[in-house]
Amino acid sequence: MKNRIRELRKSAGLSQEEVAKLCKVSRQTINAIENDKYDPTLQLAFNMATVLDTTVDELFINK
Repeated sequence: MKNRIRELRKSAGLSQEEVAKLCKVSRQTINAIENDKYDPTLQLAFNMATVLDTTVDELFINK
């Protein structure tokens, strides 16, 4: 599964640090998720969707 988090974050004009603070995780966590090195928990996925004003379904795409 691929994610669109970087694309949606940049469209929203947010840095990794800003998204991390709003989601209460580290910037490294956001970076790892964007680079497909870490799968977020369901709760974190919902938090990121809220911060990026989208749905969890829109964050991730089937390859």
